[in-house]
Amino acid sequence: MASKISVRQTLSYAFIATYLVILFFSILTPSMLWLLAVIAPLHLLYFRNIRQNRHTLLRNYPLVGYLRYIFESFRPEFRQYFFESDTDGKPFSRRQRSIVYQRAKNERQTVPFGMQSNSQEVGYEWIAHTMFPVKVKAEALRVNVGSSRCTQPYSASIYNISAMSYGSLSKTAVTALSAGAKLGGFAHNTGEGGVSPFHLEGGGDLIWQIGTGYFGCRDKNGHFSEELFREQVAHPNIKMVEIKLSQGAKPGHGGILPAAKNTPEIAAIRKVEPYTTVASPPAHAAFQDQFTLLLFVEKLRLLSNGKPIGIKLCIGNKQEFERLCQEMMHNQLFPDFITIDGAEGGTGAAPLEFTDSLGMPLYDALTFVQNMLRKYGLRKEIKVLAAGKIITGVDIIKAIALGADICYSARGMMFALGCIQALQCDSGRCPVGIATQDKNLYSGLDVADKRVRVANFHGNTMHSTVEVMEACGFDSLDAITPDKVFRRVEQGKTLSFKEIYFSKNTASSTLQQNYMLN
Repeated sequence: MASKISVRQTLSYAFIATYLVILFFSILTPSMLWLLAVIAPLHLLYFRNIRQNRHTLLRNYPLVGYLRYIFESFRPEFRQYFFESDTDGKPFSRRQRSIVYQRAKNERQTVPFGMQSNSQEVGYEWIAHTMFPVKVKAEALRVNVGSSRCTQPYSASIYNISAMSYGSLSKTAVTALSAGAKLGGFAHNTGEGGVSPFHLEGGGDLIWQIGTGYFGCRDKNGHFSEELFREQVAHPNIKMVEIKLSQGAKPGHGGILPAAKNTPEIAAIRKVEPYTTVASPPAHAAFQDQFTLLLFVEKLRLLSNGKPIGIKLCIGNKQEFERLCQEMMHNQLFPDFITIDGAEGGTGAAPLEFTDSLGMPLYDALTFVQNMLRKYGLRKEIKVLAAGKIITGVDIIKAIALGADICYSARGMMFALGCIQALQCDSGRCPVGIATQDKNLYSGLDVADKRVRVANFHGNTMHSTVEVMEACGFDSLDAITPDKVFRRVEQGKTLSFKEIYFSKNTASSTLQQNYMLN
């Protein structure tokens, strides 16, 4: 305690001495008085900090303590630009980010001098190639989405823009994504924030996502409105509808739209009162269990005149999903597609516990869903969409091998827009104008340029996917099988995805027996 007081006293004496010296020399040289403009604020800051009780560090070290906060603010940039290797960055490495930038700009996409990954490291994955490469047509990389109950099936690219709402993203970012989707012939998921004018302005095909807030189709009490839904879904750009149950980054977690952010523009899009706080609860009010969920799917299909209706979820309780499959089989009611969001999926903001500890990773979830749909004879009716760090052709092929028909990417498309992984998504200060509503920032994002980059990234990724398929002998999407993808599971031992993920029966026989008895 004595040393702390001594430090403070010493600084006080130093300030007083400095004042006296400045005053003395200012008599001889009046221009010396400008030093007071520097010293006086520091002295005021010193006395302010020793009297506050919120920050112990600043109370004990009133001036030098600020160095800690300065260095901490630079830490992410220093780590990214000076210390991390090309393969170490999180959530995406520099190598992953670079390939997106190169493909988006149509620049060199090759790497020199060989692999940087350690092929002997546990977890290393690869795909078996063939001695006799085949030819794959680019048009083969489209999948028809629509069950036997659907009258307006949609031909989707196997790679599309994942859910990102206007409000989380800027108007220029949303417009560029939609316009890029139009140029490249793929789909753009609106996110649960509703169909904004900027989604429509871009002209791309849209997948309208409906969350627990029912934004864009809610009445004054926040309940689902058939009338508003029918009016919105009739727009020709809306090709499919996705009911969001949960997302990988924060499964089972609701959200709040603060009153300050609920501007008249946002309110008009979401069908809420402006400048009011609006909650998106964790659970839906339109249904309560598996059977009523399927009834809601059927209702939306009828209201949309037969457009594909799907559900999105992060797998958690396996028994709940199996029960859903049983209800589908028993009632012959089913969604046209199911989107599986892996726990490694991203979001602008989420609690640490939800991001790191809740939800099933994508590969495990895809395998489980594939097994369930096959077990209950539903696979031919339902297409499976996958989301969770899918940015290269190999990522797409791995997901398809485990049961996906179509893939989504959110952060990959953000990189194509110019995202630098600044990790400022939840601050409103995104330096490249993507995840912000600050006009000074988003006005710097040029839609005409970025839409081309989004389309380029998609097109070059599809080209890469075709090249890998040809090298591996996959002449169609159906030919991509889990026995051709391998992982090193321990030193000296490798297993195929088929052996890792499909060797055991993941179905719950107990639950099946109970259901049959009931």
